[in-house]
Amino acid sequence: MRIALLLISTAVTLAAADTKSFTAQQRRWWAFQPVVKPAAAGIDPLVRAKLAEKGIKPNPPADRITLLRRVTFDLTGLPPTLEETQAFLADTSPDAWEKVVDRLLASPRYGERWARHWLDLARYADSEGFKSDETRPNVWRYRDYVIDSFNQDKPYDRFIKEQIAGDELYPGDPQALIATGFNRHFPDESNARNLLQRRQELLNDITDTVAATFMGLTYGCARCHDHKFDPILQKDYYRLQAFFANTRIEDHAPLLAGPDRDARQRQDDEWAAKTKNIRAEMSALLQPHRDFLSKENFDKFPPEIQAAVTAPPGERTPIQWQMYYKAKPYFEHPDEEVARRLKGDAKARYAALQKELAQFDSLKPPDMPVAQVMIDNTNSEAPKTFVLSVGAYDAPKEEVQPGFLSILDPAPAKIEGGRRSTLANWLADPKNPLTARVMANRIWHYHFGRGIAATPSDFGTMGERPANRELLDYLAAMFTENGWSVKKLHRLILLSETYRESSAYDAAAAGIDPEDKYLWRYPRHRLEGEAVRDSMLAASGLLNLKMGGPGVFPPLPPGMTTRGGWKKNEDPSEARRRSVYIFVRRNTRYPMLESFDMPDTHESCSRRSATVTPSQSLELMNSAEVLEWARAFAERVMNDPGLSEDMQIDRAWKFAYSRPPGEEERRDAREFLRRQTALVGDPQAAFADLCHMLLNSNEFMYVN
Repeated sequence: MRIALLLISTAVTLAAADTKSFTAQQRRWWAFQPVVKPAAAGIDPLVRAKLAEKGIKPNPPADRITLLRRVTFDLTGLPPTLEETQAFLADTSPDAWEKVVDRLLASPRYGERWARHWLDLARYADSEGFKSDETRPNVWRYRDYVIDSFNQDKPYDRFIKEQIAGDELYPGDPQALIATGFNRHFPDESNARNLLQRRQELLNDITDTVAATFMGLTYGCARCHDHKFDPILQKDYYRLQAFFANTRIEDHAPLLAGPDRDARQRQDDEWAAKTKNIRAEMSALLQPHRDFLSKENFDKFPPEIQAAVTAPPGERTPIQWQMYYKAKPYFEHPDEEVARRLKGDAKARYAALQKELAQFDSLKPPDMPVAQVMIDNTNSEAPKTFVLSVGAYDAPKEEVQPGFLSILDPAPAKIEGGRRSTLANWLADPKNPLTARVMANRIWHYHFGRGIAATPSDFGTMGERPANRELLDYLAAMFTENGWSVKKLHRLILLSETYRESSAYDAAAAGIDPEDKYLWRYPRHRLEGEAVRDSMLAASGLLNLKMGGPGVFPPLPPGMTTRGGWKKNEDPSEARRRSVYIFVRRNTRYPMLESFDMPDTHESCSRRSATVTPSQSLELMNSAEVLEWARAFAERVMNDPGLSEDMQIDRAWKFAYSRPPGEEERRDAREFLRRQTALVGDPQAAFADLCHMLLNSNEFMYVN
């Protein structure tokens, strides 16, 4: 009888735990409420109402040059050209500002600038991380996909769907396949042979990143237990993870389709037929060594992985299929790697066969373009997902099915079309209270340096509440009403009086709102490292505006080495491309960008730090590249024939600041050039030092 009562008591306890109720306060939390467009619609009325409530007067508009530089940096990450500045100052029409905004939104430079923000969220990198930090040779296609998506103004709901489930929702679309690389950007330790643990760590990374990026929630805090502060249950963590339970890495996803792929296959078949005997002999020479390397790797795996590899395909369980695909790369050895093991006659014969094979190179098709993506296993059902005791991969508790946040939708998800498709459609649903708010807040954050809710990836109770919730809801509502158009949301913000306010300091307003949460002035902020570098290249006339392709490798400081390698570009102009194209090696961030707070790409970054450190000054003063750019800047000015010294000074100021110098600045510049010329004995070197000073100045590096 006592045993029966105990069993009944236990069952009741488990049932209660499974249907945990949320408090009224949790259910009322602002982020989980439907988006409601306020009656007093409009950015300026909503901002002004909040300022009036606090007894604060907004700043007057900024001057035209300040506004032009502000919006040009905001939308392109570059300063305006002299021609753009002159055109705007000369345009007295009522829609002059509107024309500037539209021109910048149509510029290809816009996509390069705003893709950088998204790549921070996606923890994009061109290498694996951890000890070896191997290169991911084709992951750059995701970076180019993001740039192109912003330039096309791809609707944000489509952008979400492509990155979560592009292969399922848009089969046959190469760009949608590339988009699934979003979940391929996890750091990965290739030397880790406990593949079950490694799989769990990658799933954790995907779960954390998807929740933070699209939902603005810290799901990761619920990995080991129910969230301590937010209504996120531990089972919610694994319900979200279950959408990705059947995914696997595919680093050679072919991008050709239809007639192009058929034509390439015909060419490949012709080459293969004519080289069959040569390749067969080469393969026979390599096979013993290939078998040795494969066995060496096989022996390092624990028994359960060995069993998954050797199991007949028809008998593999879903989790064994996962392990098989995880282990498969360890048994794929490139010919050049294996050939290095050949000796004596075998080595000589292989070299002769290589020469014979090379005679058929004209018949061989170019390499198939491939992407590094995440897809589902198609030869098995998804492995089961369990809640894990304290997050340990080998301590499963109860099984869970794919599902959403319990406080919003407690039932298991109804799978339609595929697990990831179901999640993508839920995230991109206009009725989802989180998605539009999160992205609208991010866009505001990147324009003003601070979101309406100041913690862009944490809309929970430990994050900051929105300073103006009505404004955030207005932006979110307009975002979805306008077809999830990011450019239309930019335009709405940039045409507001709030965006065009002066950044001047007002002691009375600062006394009430020292952090400028309510936007009584435009918040002055420093450019990110990428924009600093790109702007210096632009001022010097050296910036290479070539778009797309594999990452580039600017020179590293003397003596600096990096595990995984750092190529030296033979063409110096390649090293002068925009910073978004610099190869991102996880364990060796490019020094100049690292000095200016480039994020650690091992995890998603929703807002960058803005530190002030000695290394930044030293980088700008002593970097060989910055000195080279300063000399090119001086040559750009001085190579214009017929300019007096004052005209040269004026031209340098306009290149750097988009304005002429004041009389006192001009007098100081003349005096500096006189003293510096006497010191270095070369007027051009002295002018380069003046240009170096301009590139190092606060006015050059800050958005006012």
